[in-house]
Amino acid sequence: MRRWQLTAVVGVAAFASGCGNMQIAPQPVFPKALIEPMPATVGLVLSAEQRDFRHEETRAGTTWAVLLGSAQQHFARTVMGVLFREVREFPAASAATLDPQVQAVFEPHIEQYSFATAQETGGEYVAVTIRYRIEVTAPDGGAHDTLTLTGYGTSPTGGLGFDAKGPMDQATRAAMRDAAAKFMVQFSDLPLAATLASGGRVTGDGVAARTDAGRSIEALPVRGSRRPASPQAPIVVTPSPSPSGP
Repeated sequence: MRRWQLTAVVGVAAFASGCGNMQIAPQPVFPKALIEPMPATVGLVLSAEQRDFRHEETRAGTTWAVLLGSAQQHFARTVMGVLFREVREFPAASAATLDPQVQAVFEPHIEQYSFATAQETGGEYVAVTIRYRIEVTAPDGGAHDTLTLTGYGTSPTGGLGFDAKGPMDQATRAAMRDAAAKFMVQFSDLPLAATLASGGRVTGDGVAARTDAGRSIEALPVRGSRRPASPQAPIVVTPSPSPSGP
C-alpha cells in the first residue's frame, strides 16, 4: 500500500512539473559599442503598449508570460543613444513637430515574439526570435520609412528541465542583443543615415519598407552553436564617411 502511494505521488509530481505558469522579465545587458555617435538630433517615441509589452502563450500545459516592457525601453534608448548625438523622447510622433531641431522620429515596436521550448527541441536548448518594426517619421509628421529587423537567441538548458525559466530568459536577452547589434552595424549603410549625418531632416514622402536580409520571422529559430557563449565583446563599428556638402 505504501509503495503504491509513493508511486502515485511521484507520478502526480512529474505531471505537475509540466503544467502551471512561468513568468520572466528579461533585462538585457548590451556590450559597449565602439562607435562614434552621428551628429544628429532625433526623436524617440515609446508607446504605452510598448512600455508594457507582454507576450503570453501556452505550450504543453505551461503558460509562459514574457514581460518585455522594461527591456524594450532599455533596448530603444541604448540603440538610439549609441547611434545619435542627441535623442529626445516624445509621447507621440506628432509632438515632435514642435521641436525645430529634430531631424527624424523613431518609434520601435516589437512586432512578434516567438520561442521554442526545451521540450520542443529535444531538451537540449531553448530558442527565441524577436521581430522589430521601427517606424521613421519626418519632423512634419509624415511617414518616411519602415525598418524591420529580427534578433535570434538560444540558450542550453543545462539539465534544468523543460520548464526552467533561466534558459528562456537568457535566450530572450540574446535575441535582443542580436537585434541591437544588427541595427547599430547596418544603420550607417541606409540612405536615411546619410541624410541625418549631413544635418538634413527627413521628409514625409511615403514609406519604403526595408527588411532584414529579406527574412521573415521563424516560428522555430535556427539552432545555434552548442558551445558555451563567449564573454560579451564590444561591438566595433566603422561608420560610413559623411557625404560632402553641396
